[in-house]
Amino acid sequence: MSDIQNPAPEEIEAALAANAADELARLQGELAELKSKSAELADQFLRAKAEAENARRRAEEEVAKARKFGIESFAESLLPVCDSLDAALAIESATAEQLREGSDATLRQLVGALERNKVVVINPAGGDKFDPHQHQAISMVPAEQEANTVVTVLQKGYLIADRVLRPALVTVAAPK
Repeated sequence: MSDIQNPAPEEIEAALAANAADELARLQGELAELKSKSAELADQFLRAKAEAENARRRAEEEVAKARKFGIESFAESLLPVCDSLDAALAIESATAEQLREGSDATLRQLVGALERNKVVVINPAGGDKFDPHQHQAISMVPAEQEANTVVTVLQKGYLIADRVLRPALVTVAAPK
């Protein structure tokens, strides 16, 4: 029993060497596993980075196309208006009445094309409250209506999708 309690130095050295070899093998296995995970994560990172770069490039191309061709739909809707004007100018002996009818029809085409493209007329009626966001007062005039209301419209204004493209030019009733 004394041999078990007091092992020989060779036995201690052999046990320590076996433990060290086991620990070294375990650490080498762990290192190999970590290297593999690191390489896998690096690959995933590079793929994600490339994918993000491709998405950014595609988005830039889409924005460039939208800028370049964004007006295409609007231009297409104006082509019938151009055709009508060309047809009117081709008639050499048109009467004033024919010209008036053609002009009215062409104006309706133009207004329709504008409305389809979200361009809406600002044309306040006399007596409407002056709106500085949509109207531009040219002058204040004495009038028999409430102060700060539209008296006359000198030039129609236009909105495009709720944004003022051009304010309506109006005269406004002066305070009494």
